[in-house]
Amino acid sequence: MLEAPVVIAVSLCYLGLLFAVAWWGDKRADQGKSIIANPTIYALSMAVYCTTWTFYGSVGRAAVSGIGFLPVYLGPTLVMALGWFLLLKMIRIVKANRITSIADFISSRYGKSHLLGGLVTIIAVVGIIPYIALQLKAVSSSVSLLLSYPDIVMPDRSATMSVAADMSFYIALILAAFTIVFGTRHLDATERHEGMVAAIALESGVKLVAFLAVGGFVTYGLYDGFGDIFEHITTNPELRHLATAIPSGAGYTGWFSLIVLSGMAVLFLPRQFQVAVVENVNEAHLKRAAWLFPLYLLLINIFVLPIALGGLLHFAGQGVDADTFVLTLPMSQRQEGLALLVFIGGLSAATGMVIVETIALSTMVCNDLVMPLLLRHKRMAIEEAKDLSGVLLSIRRGAIVLILLLGYLYFRLAGEAYALVAIGLISFSAVAQFAPAMIGGMYWRGGTRGGALAGLAAGFMVWAYTLLLPSFAKSGWLPDEFLTQGLFGIELLRPQQLFGLGGFDEISHCLFWSFLANIGAYVGVSLLRPPMVAEATQATVFVDALKNNGPVGAALWRGRAKVSDLQELVGRFLGPTRAQTLFVAYARRRGHADGVMLEADAQLVQFAESLLAGAIGSASARVMVASVAKEEPLSIEEVMHILDEASQLRTYSRELERKSRELTAATLELQEANERLQELDRVKDDIMSSVTHELRTPLTSIRAFSELLRDDPRMHLADRERFLGLIVSEAERLTRLINQTLDLAKIESGRADWNGCELDLKEVIEQSIAATSQLFREKGADVELDLPDNPPLILADRDRLIQVMLNLLSNAVKFLAPGSGRVRVVLQQLADGLEVSVADNGPGIRAEDQQLIFEKFRQVGDTMTAKPAGTGLGLPISRRIVEHFGGKLWVESVPGEGATFRFTLPFAPVRETAVAVAEGA
Repeated sequence: MLEAPVVIAVSLCYLGLLFAVAWWGDKRADQGKSIIANPTIYALSMAVYCTTWTFYGSVGRAAVSGIGFLPVYLGPTLVMALGWFLLLKMIRIVKANRITSIADFISSRYGKSHLLGGLVTIIAVVGIIPYIALQLKAVSSSVSLLLSYPDIVMPDRSATMSVAADMSFYIALILAAFTIVFGTRHLDATERHEGMVAAIALESGVKLVAFLAVGGFVTYGLYDGFGDIFEHITTNPELRHLATAIPSGAGYTGWFSLIVLSGMAVLFLPRQFQVAVVENVNEAHLKRAAWLFPLYLLLINIFVLPIALGGLLHFAGQGVDADTFVLTLPMSQRQEGLALLVFIGGLSAATGMVIVETIALSTMVCNDLVMPLLLRHKRMAIEEAKDLSGVLLSIRRGAIVLILLLGYLYFRLAGEAYALVAIGLISFSAVAQFAPAMIGGMYWRGGTRGGALAGLAAGFMVWAYTLLLPSFAKSGWLPDEFLTQGLFGIELLRPQQLFGLGGFDEISHCLFWSFLANIGAYVGVSLLRPPMVAEATQATVFVDALKNNGPVGAALWRGRAKVSDLQELVGRFLGPTRAQTLFVAYARRRGHADGVMLEADAQLVQFAESLLAGAIGSASARVMVASVAKEEPLSIEEVMHILDEASQLRTYSRELERKSRELTAATLELQEANERLQELDRVKDDIMSSVTHELRTPLTSIRAFSELLRDDPRMHLADRERFLGLIVSEAERLTRLINQTLDLAKIESGRADWNGCELDLKEVIEQSIAATSQLFREKGADVELDLPDNPPLILADRDRLIQVMLNLLSNAVKFLAPGSGRVRVVLQQLADGLEVSVADNGPGIRAEDQQLIFEKFRQVGDTMTAKPAGTGLGLPISRRIVEHFGGKLWVESVPGEGATFRFTLPFAPVRETAVAVAEGA
């Protein structure tokens, strides 16, 4: 029996599983071992698009309009297939500018405006509240249905009961607590919520399995397949119309509107922006998401129509709501296990949406509503505070609770008057208002802050008048005359026949008028005046995001600042310890030992501002940095001059590169002939200079052993064989030394062969371990591996990297004590590349020798001195190979405690990644 204790226990166990997955994901991330650095998990996280609207509401819509539910999924499919480059550009912009939300994105594009960010936040919150109400309605309805088992009783209207007796209220509070634990562990909103993304991916799998299970049961359990269901429908006069693709003449308009709305929703819903853009680990993951996410949408919709038609046939005349068919059909057949699985699938669909949506909205509320108010009215208190991180986290947690309670309030006021799909379309129409400002801002330099404000405000007001207020009127909270007679009794102002425009459904009507107002105001106001300095600067950053090679913002900053002031400012919001760590890391990237030697230049100011942007938003970060850094204002002419110079420099650089290629081609044969001669000289010089001292040892050994054999012809056979073996070993050593020297000479002369391609560094390591296994067995040493499952690809030469790994592994095993040696190989992902470390428990390397081992030879006056014994030329060759591919190789060692050799290699270049994504799409 599906009694209350069973339902509650199963729900809590499932939520506990999500907690465990999220905790494990965050723990792995803290260890530097990301579990979401996987394109499949990325694609599954995008399936948070499929909420209870998909799980329950699509069936309800199909029961009314046949395949009229499909446009909601055709839009995202077309965007992923044809408009993936929009996502690529958004990801590039967000990563470069540490943008945390849609409000931050739009605000940053138009001069980092607080007013614009606040308006976007208000639109997002008001627009998404109905969508959150949809989740509460679906979950509370499914719980009520399960608790009435074995009877099928439609839930009572929540508006008729007290809040204390309303299950939806407690569900809202549980979801709020769940979201707070999931999503407010970090203050910096640009830090990925890896545990949350992992849990969302799991939920996507659960809801897909549950829906396919109930679909298979209805199609092949209750009926004899698709054909049997459609045969019943075509012979039923009341249901025959559901087999028609488009049910009415106005259907074409409705389909077009839904495709446009859903296509924009998959880009601009706050939760979609969060998982697809902010949480993106590697933009190359778009390649798989471009086909895997549409495949997911196809799979979860295969059984929508059979379930809808099967429910209509099965429950004919019984008054069962079509939105509940997914749950009530298994219940009617006493399939308790399947009904419970369906409930968990619906719970997954709801919790996934609520968690991500409220995290995104709470970040916007904190950064773009609360922070600007605090900066305006509590500026002195903020500047005097030492650590505000706890306050900001509390604001975000409070915003989560408030947003969910607002969702519950809408559910009480209007939610039960609408089907699930209708509620969702209200939210889709709201977030569609972001499209002109966002798409225009990425491709049109002429867009201005005033234009974006005017467009968003106009579109939002039309949306509220034509769609939101009518939802309250249909719920009885506004008089019916508002719909039938219009505002103030003016028929031309009827909200769903505005200015006499009829023949459209309410969604198409709202989309037409809101977009006309939005785009018209955006373009018109933007054309009234040219962009201001800050707007022109940000326009360049956004429009040229795919081709900018440097920090344009830093080039356009001029002023004075102190390093200590900037670090103290960042510490105020991120915590002093974390700020110090970040500044020291930045200093080391700039070649300084610590932050004391840093210069407060434009790059450092931009670095500090980007750190603050991750915590409090771009607009607030600009205000706070301005409080400690005295900026000299630039005129629009100076800005355009700098940008023109940068553009001309890029043009000259490309022209110079083209002419250089032509010159190289024209003189190639002469250069090759000349370089062959020069190579012989260089090889000779290198052999003479860098190998002479190392040749002495094997040559001396060979001479000594040979003399022993010659002078003692009566030597015992066993000794003679031992000396012959030593001679062969020294000869092989001499051969390796000469080969290494020749290889090093070729590399330094630029004549080495390089075969660069995208490759998996994990595979290179595994091949190298296999190749050196005999060495480890002979020494009795153990090898430990710590390798991630799917590391991002790098661009390098496979054979050369295997050469590096073989050098490092053989060097490590050479100095191990027999029978007790241990070598540990670790591959981990950094922010901009991969790092490999090979650690041993040998004798270690003295500090004065740690740099020397990477040199070909050591010159002291006219005297050649030897390197540390046994190091050879393998390490200098390895360093040059790694540096050729943009990486670094170094050693860390404490004498007596072993040595660790590390090298880093960057991810494949952006251009290569973008091409790969394009080819995959």
